[in-house]
Amino acid sequence: MTDDIVLRLDRDTAEDLYEVLWLVGEHIAAGALITEPPPEADARLARMFKSLGDSLGKGRVV
Repeated sequence: MTDDIVLRLDRDTAEDLYEVLWLVGEHIAAGALITEPPPEADARLARMFKSLGDSLGKGRVV
């Protein structure tokens, strides 16, 4: 595929992303609360999300 998007994540960011996705799944499945991540995790996820948006050409400013 020529339009693949590849992200490289450090372990902490990958763990943060896994946790958020797991919480969203639990929220959808059972109505569990989605808790706010700690500030450092929030910052890592924001950087990852911006990188993904840039790779997709979204160019959104948050």
